[in-house]
Amino acid sequence: MHSDSDTSEWEKWKSSLGKVVNTAEAAGMSERAVDSIAYRVGNVLNAVVDPDNVHQRVLKELWKVGDDEEKKTLANMIVKLVKSD
Repeated sequence: MHSDSDTSEWEKWKSSLGKVVNTAEAAGMSERAVDSIAYRVGNVLNAVVDPDNVHQRVLKELWKVGDDEEKKTLANMIVKLVKSD
């Protein structure tokens, strides 16, 4: 079970990431380039960030078990998720 605080943090994280993605695309960065950067950032975050909440822990676990193609798909799905907000 997660708390309202966890949900609030998750929503803030999605909103912040969405702003970054929208800014990058508004500056002329292609969707493919954004996905590529998201994949590279995912690798870095997986290596150095300790998840703060259940949502981040799930993402870290999925990243850990995925192969490169699955990680690219997950990064793409996260980009799509934050763009829809």
